[in-house]
Amino acid sequence: MTPRGIRRALALTTAVALGSAVLTACGDSSSAEPNGTVTVGVAGNIFDMPFRVAEANGYFTKQGLRIKYVTVTAATGPSALESGSVQFLNESPTGFLSALGKHLPHVAIAQDGGGNPLGLIVSTTFAKDHGLTSDSPAAKVAKALAGSTGGSSSANTQAEAGLFLKAYDVDPAGVKWVSLPSPAADKTAMKSGQIDWFVTSEPTPLAIQDSGDGVVVADPIKVPAWSAAQAGYGQVVVANSRFLSEHADVAGKVATAVAQATAYMYANLDSESVQTVARKALPGVPAEVVKASLEQVEWPKDAAMSTADWDRTLKFIESLGVMKQAPTIGSDNWTNDYLS
Repeated sequence: MTPRGIRRALALTTAVALGSAVLTACGDSSSAEPNGTVTVGVAGNIFDMPFRVAEANGYFTKQGLRIKYVTVTAATGPSALESGSVQFLNESPTGFLSALGKHLPHVAIAQDGGGNPLGLIVSTTFAKDHGLTSDSPAAKVAKALAGSTGGSSSANTQAEAGLFLKAYDVDPAGVKWVSLPSPAADKTAMKSGQIDWFVTSEPTPLAIQDSGDGVVVADPIKVPAWSAAQAGYGQVVVANSRFLSEHADVAGKVATAVAQATAYMYANLDSESVQTVARKALPGVPAEVVKASLEQVEWPKDAAMSTADWDRTLKFIESLGVMKQAPTIGSDNWTNDYLS
């Protein structure tokens, strides 16, 4: 039976059982609305915004749901989904495909962000020594990084930096890479002079630049390989197939609310309502940095996925070389059937 068929077949029983079934999974019945609370794993970055906007605009409430957030990492997210401590995961395609490579029964039910909102930030000293500014041509930036010391807190971002360098005939192997545990550690190491630069997702690079401690010299506008046009999906909403078979109606409600939010963001990104939600979700980040970070993601007008876009995403991830085996995705690993 297709997911849509499951959804119809379970409609009546879900109405009766949803409260107890979902609340048991979430363990939060005391604060739930009649239809219960669902728990979502998020990373605490710019890609969380569709869920935050859906909540602020009342899209989840209209679906009879309350949302509880749990902050997860690329390492902990899939296991949280498997254990049931979260019912949905807002996940990067790399994380999703890695989980599929481990034969985890995960299914993408919507896409809620395109491209890679990365920033390559150099120390103010390095920028001065090499005559770099935010407006420096990409080729000049890449040449300046040859033989430099880069920070690496993620295999993904190191590989994404490598794509940029190779596009301008700079060998990433010529960079001295310093492994660090987190972007925060990258920032500290750059400020102390241990590294010259690093790449990570926004808003961290722009926030560092705003504080005067660095200069963002590359972003998805300057690096086409990081853009949605070449990199494909940046974030997808994922659930466990077992949960979907038992709670198809809940999945439809979550996917629909997120789709409404991305469509709203697509049309109203600069609105005070979206900016206010984003500032609240990213406390301590200057308003102008939040605004600039939001603009680096391609927020989809339509959360539906396509084979062509998945092919583009797979090609990009394979080019990074961070997975032990070539990423693959089957027709049973993603569906638009939960989008109404």
